[in-house]
Amino acid sequence: MSETVPFGYQDIDPAEKAGRVGGIFSSVAAKYDIMNDAMSGGMHRLWKDRFVRRVKPRAGEDILDMAGGTGDIAFRMVKSGANVTVADINQDMLDVGIDRAVERGEDRLVWSCQDAESLKFPDRSFNAYTIAFGIRNVTHIDKALAEAHRVLRYGGRFYCLEFSSTQWPVFGEVYDAYSHHLMPRLGQMIAGDADSYRYLAESIRRFPKPPVFEQMIKDAGFTATKVELILGGAVAIHSGWKA
Repeated sequence: MSETVPFGYQDIDPAEKAGRVGGIFSSVAAKYDIMNDAMSGGMHRLWKDRFVRRVKPRAGEDILDMAGGTGDIAFRMVKSGANVTVADINQDMLDVGIDRAVERGEDRLVWSCQDAESLKFPDRSFNAYTIAFGIRNVTHIDKALAEAHRVLRYGGRFYCLEFSSTQWPVFGEVYDAYSHHLMPRLGQMIAGDADSYRYLAESIRRFPKPPVFEQMIKDAGFTATKVELILGGAVAIHSGWKA
């Protein structure tokens, strides 16, 4: 039986996924940040602030922010004086981030079109690797984790912010109803694209549960792994170290 990978609730040929995900993010790039506010009631800002506090970026160190297209995480980290490279497989998302940087007068960031599964950076290039709400969209998560490990220096740290499934019973039911019914409607109203946000909701449900994903991080070679659950696991911060 040939290999398949999840694309929302569908199982598709791995060769198709990158193109289909790319089409989704090209479609929503211009409204991506507005939709984040609408979908989370602005809470995504608090989650990202918390995430960056865990990363603890420091002046002079080199950080790769993967799937960082519109710059939300990078703008927070560069304030520390760290050298931040924003990488994303989707140039449309990067273009939105570059435009935002120009508007802010922020010229310290490096922007790079990269595939998380086959990064063009040399071994041991970075002190930290961050990825926020992006790893569930890669075709082979294990390859992306292996690349994260490869480009980190010894003593480097890995941080991932990702949606998951909440363990709170009543909230979980409300969250399911919201993500499957209201999220696509918001996508249609604000971004003119219900299907892309239907995929995003489905992709969250197909993403490995926190203990499973933590084991994948360990299997990639990371040590001292940790999972911090938010809203009962609706959002999780995963971390590990390259020893």
